[in-house]
Amino acid sequence: MIKSMTGFGHCEITEGNRKFSVEMKSVNHRYLDANIRMPKKLNFFENAIRNLLKQSVHRGKVDIFITYEDMSESQVSLKYNETLAAEYLSYLKKMGETFSLENDIRVSTLSRYPEVLTMEEQPVDEDELWNGLKKALDGAISQFVETRTLEGEHLKEDLISKLDGMLNLVGEIEERSPKILAEYRAKLEEKVKELLEDTQMDEGRIAAEVVIFADKICTDEEVVRLRSHVNHMKETLLSDESGIGRKLDFIAQEMNREANTILSKANDLEVSNIGIELKTEIEKVREQIQNIE
Repeated sequence: MIKSMTGFGHCEITEGNRKFSVEMKSVNHRYLDANIRMPKKLNFFENAIRNLLKQSVHRGKVDIFITYEDMSESQVSLKYNETLAAEYLSYLKKMGETFSLENDIRVSTLSRYPEVLTMEEQPVDEDELWNGLKKALDGAISQFVETRTLEGEHLKEDLISKLDGMLNLVGEIEERSPKILAEYRAKLEEKVKELLEDTQMDEGRIAAEVVIFADKICTDEEVVRLRSHVNHMKETLLSDESGIGRKLDFIAQEMNREANTILSKANDLEVSNIGIELKTEIEKVREQIQNIE
């Protein structure tokens, strides 16, 4: 199944007093590059999130945004450090005695000293937290993959249409090749007749020249290979194989190589024009392939 590398997914899950929200989006990239933004409280789930993503996504630059809300009243608790408060008070009394200062310390003042009163988060059940987060992740990834698959189907249809057009162009080159030789022979004979006038032509010499010319412009091998590459790409697109983006890119490079050779050998305006059109279509195919996972 073909998947595009661009996609979007979103899911929000509420379980009890907890709410998890996951949003995903991606663009093209040679490899899988996941960027995760989430509250510090969930940082220890980063590896688990990456492993979960790898099960469904193989390529693309993926941005994942996670938000988490805990609406329970027992999220934090107030902690009183009596030992530290006593130590502060002891030193304050000592300072008052040493410097003959009035000890004006009040409870409200002492409570504001560092670490006397602190807010402490209550320990959470990691399994319970992960279960809620995973549900949101599963929902977002499912929608994310669905949008990539839908876009992938559109890419496949467009690519197959372009490949069919390329096969038609290859067919035109095959049809034109024998005519080029016939036209060359006719021109050569006409030229020789003009030069020799009444003298008899050497058919063997003309045949030899035609053979040399045919060998110079022959693109039979390149045309056969190009047709094979185009059909191979079509078969790959229609297969159930996943993660075919790199494979398609390699095939497109081979197609471009054969088209370049055909164009370099072309000694005919019509074939040259077809060769240029082929290279243009191959470039369009290569651009589309960059979007496939």
